[in-house]
Amino acid sequence: MSLGQILRKKREELGLTLDEVAALTGFSKPYLSTIETGKTRNPPSDQLIVRLEECLKFEKGHLKKIAHMERAPADVRKEYEAISAENRRMKQLLKDIANRKLPVSKAGKIVSQLDIEASPRARKKDIAGQFVPVINKVAAGYPADFDDLGYPVGIADDYVRCPDLHDPNAFAVRVVGDSMEPKFSAGDIVVFSPGSDVETGDDCFIRLKEPHEATFKRVFFEKGKQVRLQPRNEVFAPITVKSDRLDGIYRAVIHYKHL
Repeated sequence: MSLGQILRKKREELGLTLDEVAALTGFSKPYLSTIETGKTRNPPSDQLIVRLEECLKFEKGHLKKIAHMERAPADVRKEYEAISAENRRMKQLLKDIANRKLPVSKAGKIVSQLDIEASPRARKKDIAGQFVPVINKVAAGYPADFDDLGYPVGIADDYVRCPDLHDPNAFAVRVVGDSMEPKFSAGDIVVFSPGSDVETGDDCFIRLKEPHEATFKRVFFEKGKQVRLQPRNEVFAPITVKSDRLDGIYRAVIHYKHL
C-alpha cells in the first residue's frame, strides 16, 4: 500500500475530510489530494509528514519512514523490502521454535525454502559493489550535533558505490570543516564500516553521548580508559574523552575526494 493510500484510509477511518486535514496541517486541499492519489511530482516534506502523523493519529515516525522509503530509488527500495520480508520470516521462525510451535527438526527445511545463503563467501559476492547511503554531514572540527535524518539502515537520498566493501551496515558522510586536512577536506565523502575493527591511530566517525554529538578524528586509546580524538590538522588541539562517553566508533574504510 502506498503512502497516499495509507493516508486516505486513515483519514476516512477517522471521519475527516480533506478540508479538515488541510486546516489542521496548513497545507492546501489540492496538494493533499495529489498525495493521496499518487499524482504529486514532489514527495511530501518532513514538515508535512510530521503534521499528518499528528492529525491522523499515527505513531510518531511511522509515516516518515514510509515517505523516505518511497523517495529511495526503485531498485534499492525493492532490495530493502525483500530483506525486511526475509527478516520478518526468520523472526517468526525463531519465535515458533522458542514457543515450541515448530519442531527444530523441521526448521532446516523451512530455512532452505527461504533461499538464505549461509556461506560468508557467497554473501560477499552478492553485495560486492554495494551502494552505501550518504546519510548526513560530520564535523571535522569540534564535536557537533549529528542526525541520520531518520532513514532506515541502508536508505538515503544519495549513495556512493563501493566495489570492495562487504558491510551491509556501512554508511557515508560528507566532511565539514578542516580539522582533518590535509588528508580529508570539506566536501569529501568518507565511508565508515561498523563491521570493521578499530585500532589506535585509525580515522574514525565517533558518536558521543551526554551530550549526543559526533565528530571525525583519529582515535588513540590511552591509559585510564581515556580516548584521545586527534585532528590531522596541527592547528587544532586534540580532545580527550572518557571511554564511557563513547556511543560508537566506526573506522573510515573508503575516501572519495571532493573535486
